[in-house]
Amino acid sequence: INIGKNLTTPVSDAVDDYLICMKKVYTVADYIAVNVSSPNTPGLRDLQGEEQFAALARTLKTEQLRLAEQHGRYTPLVFKIAPDQAQDAIRAQAELLLELKVDGVIATNTTVSRDEVRGHAHAEEAGGLSGEPLAARATAVVAALSAASGGALPIIGVGGISDKASASEKIDAGANLVQIYTGFIYRGPSRIAEAVAGCVETFSQS
Repeated sequence: INIGKNLTTPVSDAVDDYLICMKKVYTVADYIAVNVSSPNTPGLRDLQGEEQFAALARTLKTEQLRLAEQHGRYTPLVFKIAPDQAQDAIRAQAELLLELKVDGVIATNTTVSRDEVRGHAHAEEAGGLSGEPLAARATAVVAALSAASGGALPIIGVGGISDKASASEKIDAGANLVQIYTGFIYRGPSRIAEAVAGCVETFSQS
């Protein structure tokens, strides 16, 4: 289950929204994804700043452990980050998540960059860009996270996966799991079988 701050909540109060959501979904979620990277929520990406990210991650990890003890079950916690960050920021996030023993990271959310669609009729539409134009950027973030963590941080690769080859690229870059959204919408359920085949083949070769 994906959680984030409300549209109208100031960034300074965002942690309260996350804590409320965690408590509500903790016992029914397979895992909880902490979204700090949607470009559609004003100010949300500010939570990826070094101090803000560290404070939020520490608070939510503490709450996760408290809820685990309260409910007698451990629900994994992962953070979903943006593709539009500097390498130093990605490295710092990986190191912090490892230090806190956070269960993983989703790389990545949609991008605000329009470099890959420059010149297209709808290139400047508002919101995050997903799908194949995001693929290379998202894969680079997966690789950066894997390198920064020495492969110790579980990574869910997402962004531009539409077939066997693009799924394999995420695994080759260091992802442990992959997610599909845009490719599934445009090309249907068969994309899932192709992606699985690509992942299995890549894992078997490594």
